[in-house]
Amino acid sequence: MALSALRGAVGFLTRFPVGHDERAWDAFTSSPAAAVPVGYLVGACVAVPFVAAGSAPVTVPAAVVAFAYLGGTYGLTGITHLDGVADCGDAAVVHGDPERRREVLKDTTIGVGAVAAVALVVAGVALGAVAVAGLDVGQAVAVVVASEVGAKAAMATLAAVADPPHEGLGSALADGSGWVGVVTAVALALPVAGLGWWAGRGALGLLVAALPVAAALVVAGVATGWARGRLGGVSGDVFGATNELARVVGLHVGVIAWTLS
Repeated sequence: MALSALRGAVGFLTRFPVGHDERAWDAFTSSPAAAVPVGYLVGACVAVPFVAAGSAPVTVPAAVVAFAYLGGTYGLTGITHLDGVADCGDAAVVHGDPERRREVLKDTTIGVGAVAAVALVVAGVALGAVAVAGLDVGQAVAVVVASEVGAKAAMATLAAVADPPHEGLGSALADGSGWVGVVTAVALALPVAGLGWWAGRGALGLLVAALPVAAALVVAGVATGWARGRLGGVSGDVFGATNELARVVGLHVGVIAWTLS
């Protein structure tokens, strides 16, 4: 069951050709915490540009490394979650009650709110990556992997506490596990702190490396509050937007933490 859930999580969260069958999907929706291990996989893959740049015999411009990371991230994970950012962006700027905002979420028309939200998120990822490229290789890997793990832990947290306002992706992922699900997601995410030790900072590195995950959980909390107040509950679009925002926040918090440590 756990392996099927992991396959389903890989199929849903990446473009790897696995986990697209109904059995894997059902297993994943029954255990959304399986998303967290996928963060380690995605993080390791998208950290490659930073490792390659650090091993290159010449200095690779930070902007080039950041662009490679950006392309690798969306090439590997797809743009499904960015669609959630776009829909939530439109819903955030429209006037009206939660029902009106939910109508905007379902509307296929792209508004100014959607364009602005996606632009800010992509710019946030790109600029965060430029800053990460300025760290040493170990620290860069720690930030990138922790940001992805945190993003997936944020999604798993939403699944544990979500109260979807209608049938759809949000209701499929919501497992009603409550604090048990939150604790499970955190427990699966905490080992990423070990990268701080690996990066050569010892005990302090453990704390610093865990901060992107902590920041991602804060994003999940804010997203849950916003969705309940503005949309009447956590929808599928909120899951996608939370993943993207948690990645952005994780990158920037990670850079600040390593710079100040």
